[in-house]
Amino acid sequence: MNFRICLPLALIISTCLSLSSAACSAQDTTANTVEFNRDIRPILSDNCFFCHGPDKNKRQADLRLDTESGLLGTGGTTGAVIPGKPDESPLLQRILTADPDAHMPPPATGKTLTGAQIQLLRRWIQQGAQYQGHWAFLPLNPKAVAGADHSTAAVTAKIDSYIDSSLQTAGLTATEPADRITLIRRLSFDLLGLPPTPAETASFIADQSPDAVPRLVDRLLDSPHFGERMAVWWLDLVRYADSVGYHGDQEVSVSPFRQYVIQSFNTNKPFDQFTIEQLAGDLLPDATLQQKIASGYNRLGMMSAEGGVQDREYLAKYIAERVRNASGTWLGVTLGCAECHDHKFDPFTTRDFYRFEAFFADIRERGLYSGANSDGNWGPFVKVPTAEQSAQLDALSVRIAQLKKTLETPTQELTASQQAWEQKQQPWIPLTADSMQTLSGTQLKTRADGAILATGPNPATETYTLQFSKLPAAVTAFRIEVLPDDSLPQKGPGRAGNGNFVLSELTVKVRTPAGEQQIPLQNATATYEQTGAAGANPYGRWAVAASIDADVKGKTWGWAVMEQVGKSHTAVFETTTDLTLAADASVTLVMDQNLDNPGHNIGCFRVFVSTAARPLKATEAIPAEIAVLVAIPASQRTDKQAETLAAWYRTIAPELQSIREQLAAAEQERAGIEAALPSTLITESVAPRMVRVLPRGNWMDESGELVTPALPAVFAEAPAPDQRLTRLDLAKWIVAADNPLTARTTVNRLWKLMFGAGLSRRLDDLGAQGEWPSHPELLDFLAFEFQAGGWNLKQLIRSIALTRAYQRSSRTEASVRETDPGNRWLAHQGRFRLDAEFVRDNALEISGLLVKSMGGRSVRPYQPAGYWAYLNFPTREWQNGAGTELYRRGLYTHWQRQYLHPSLLAFDAPSREECTADRNRSNTPLQSLVLLNDPTYVEAARAFAERILKAGGKTEAERINYAFQHAVSRNADPEELAVLTQLLQKHLNDYAADPAAADAVLKVGALPAATDSDRTLLAAWTSVARVILNLHEVITRN
Repeated sequence: MNFRICLPLALIISTCLSLSSAACSAQDTTANTVEFNRDIRPILSDNCFFCHGPDKNKRQADLRLDTESGLLGTGGTTGAVIPGKPDESPLLQRILTADPDAHMPPPATGKTLTGAQIQLLRRWIQQGAQYQGHWAFLPLNPKAVAGADHSTAAVTAKIDSYIDSSLQTAGLTATEPADRITLIRRLSFDLLGLPPTPAETASFIADQSPDAVPRLVDRLLDSPHFGERMAVWWLDLVRYADSVGYHGDQEVSVSPFRQYVIQSFNTNKPFDQFTIEQLAGDLLPDATLQQKIASGYNRLGMMSAEGGVQDREYLAKYIAERVRNASGTWLGVTLGCAECHDHKFDPFTTRDFYRFEAFFADIRERGLYSGANSDGNWGPFVKVPTAEQSAQLDALSVRIAQLKKTLETPTQELTASQQAWEQKQQPWIPLTADSMQTLSGTQLKTRADGAILATGPNPATETYTLQFSKLPAAVTAFRIEVLPDDSLPQKGPGRAGNGNFVLSELTVKVRTPAGEQQIPLQNATATYEQTGAAGANPYGRWAVAASIDADVKGKTWGWAVMEQVGKSHTAVFETTTDLTLAADASVTLVMDQNLDNPGHNIGCFRVFVSTAARPLKATEAIPAEIAVLVAIPASQRTDKQAETLAAWYRTIAPELQSIREQLAAAEQERAGIEAALPSTLITESVAPRMVRVLPRGNWMDESGELVTPALPAVFAEAPAPDQRLTRLDLAKWIVAADNPLTARTTVNRLWKLMFGAGLSRRLDDLGAQGEWPSHPELLDFLAFEFQAGGWNLKQLIRSIALTRAYQRSSRTEASVRETDPGNRWLAHQGRFRLDAEFVRDNALEISGLLVKSMGGRSVRPYQPAGYWAYLNFPTREWQNGAGTELYRRGLYTHWQRQYLHPSLLAFDAPSREECTADRNRSNTPLQSLVLLNDPTYVEAARAFAERILKAGGKTEAERINYAFQHAVSRNADPEELAVLTQLLQKHLNDYAADPAAADAVLKVGALPAATDSDRTLLAAWTSVARVILNLHEVITRN
């Protein structure tokens, strides 16, 4: 699968680049040669492609202006442009005509070309109208990839040379290098998402060695918090969340995937391997646990458990979203726009969309996850123990194996004990029915082992009537043993869908020629009685006693075993007097099953009697199969029978009671740990389902062409008819050396992390509606280095961080801002607010509250009560976490798609319903209110105040400077000192006059306020700390 552009036909690549007016102006004055991609395509894309572009359904006059043949003509046919002759070119004529019927764009579109744009078109035609394929789809620029020196120094120098050249061309002068404080804060925020400590700042300022900055960069890249910072970026792209999004937005467990991402960045896993593992980790040979976890990427999309969902509709939604996400995350294109029609701006057809979709047709999933809102079953998953849990489980496994070996080892003492026990056994005698009848149509058949199996219809309620004529004399108890069978739901022993049953009433009658007499039963016991769904049950559980109460408490109550289906269970019913049948008598057993929830009938059972002395309890009864072995004389048993009996005896032998208790405790401890293990969804490959083109995206329309996996036609030839490509093929192509899109997309986004904006400002679209990069050769150079360097993400970031361009000040002269208001030519560094998670992390770190433990399940910091009031299926309320989880990094906050944590939402964190390549950065009053009043920030301010009072010195000035050193890595200036001193005094007076107000401030948050500080003083300094944490400088990366 070679990435190729169909030349010359594949120069039919539509592109668009909506240049800002400032960028256009700068380039018009700095380049004599007009370039099609840089200067012309954006004009045509914005004004012409809608009617004269890739979408054949919208195309007018059968004219394409997105292709070379449409613009310039082909095969002797004149196109819309005649190279070298602008006045004779139909394109320019139609743009300049005063005839409203002929004018282009038509007045009805509301689009008009500016004079500057018309001049660009004229100059381009005059210069020969050279056409170019879309820049992002073309191979990397040969000029940019020349050179064999891939050292950090060489790469850094090359980056600076590109930027210096553009500054010179634009007539701009670069700003001075940033001061040391700004630089360490910038690097700390960019690489860790955390501020430097005062000690780290002081050390860096003092270190004037030439390698001070490289060593700082290396230290930060080696920090485990680097992976956390980068994970925030990546989780936005792959739409990681802790809830399913649709309808009830129920929770789903996927936190191990987040930890996989963090570890991958920290270990500097090559980006190509990182990509392959997520898209197709399950398809790799002998896939490891981590690769299976990575494959959970495919399962991060939204899902639904809403009962009204149409399964096929939502399967179509899920697989279509994977196309949008994979193409957006790695390729930076909007392939999703071709779901309902051919793309209007890029060379992607609807067929391309569905052939790309077919790569994901092998993923095991359901459209409707019925019941998942209660049982959490959202599809294939794995349990993921921590290192500590793994060690505990390994130790317990060894312990359990040792205890089992002890239990399984025969000894002379056990043999003697078993022989004595056998002598005391009174066997239960199995009964064979003379006749079996049912009231409502169930068919009762006898299995080979003598058990009775219910088959045929399963009515709402049922009564079994069994007649027996052969009973031993002096019967003291009846025994009903319900049994599992493979033919039953959940293996039974009941016929209900969940494997359960309810025996409502058991009646025993003796029938003689003279009539029928009921035999009273007493002291019913069972090996297990259901406790669930027993809220209205008068017995408090589904007790076997209800089966012999003559239905005085209701005929629907009875014996059930819901929590223990799939196993055998026994019920014993004593007779009140010994029962001996006369020669002409028989016994009738009537088993009523009258639950008002239909179908709860017994599926398989056996009947026994005993003549042993009362009391007889179910818990003391030995299983029927063991009773059979006990009845065989020891000398006549086979070796297998003897081993089976000895093994069972060891489960009750008094001599082994202590060992059994130890084993039970160890197994219970292991089960507890296993139950607590976090799980994560994974991809499981099955036979691919059918994928067809859906006309207009309509899942009910089955008239479309059946398709198999293939890459968009503009990128690669179709596979052979007998070849079916897989997700692994797709993943390998995405990171193939001849596919420039992935590398371009990724380095462009990394540049944004380091400068505040990409070289191409549209991070989510490198297609025709994207933007021409400010430094196209630099972008290609970085993409090449990324690929050639083994997809080494840390190395690329290190090279960028060590450039002069990165280390420049963000301060600039008014003249530079006027000439280049968007900083396209990078005369200075960017200045921008921290992302939502880092705003919170920053406040917690400054205050000393931040807990830096890594990994684990998502946590729940403070959130307003009632915020989830409209969540249903089930209704639920946010429960604030406790202890250290209140102070974990924002990365670990529970991500509820429909109701994102309001503090994160205020600072523009996305819902992650779809791929998010570029977060908004707003500046709203609500953000200030969050910083002032959110319990997290109020508590952080109070903890910060405690820190200031304990370690900040004695004077107010010393304490304020201490606070500034922690918050902004510098001392306060005289004006700041004066303002904060005045504020402190005011609040000292206010809180002294109103102690209740002071107490109210100090009670915010779960962490108790320090008791060794004056409460008025602490409350006043809390006010000062709140102001400092609200400073623009505190939440801004300069």
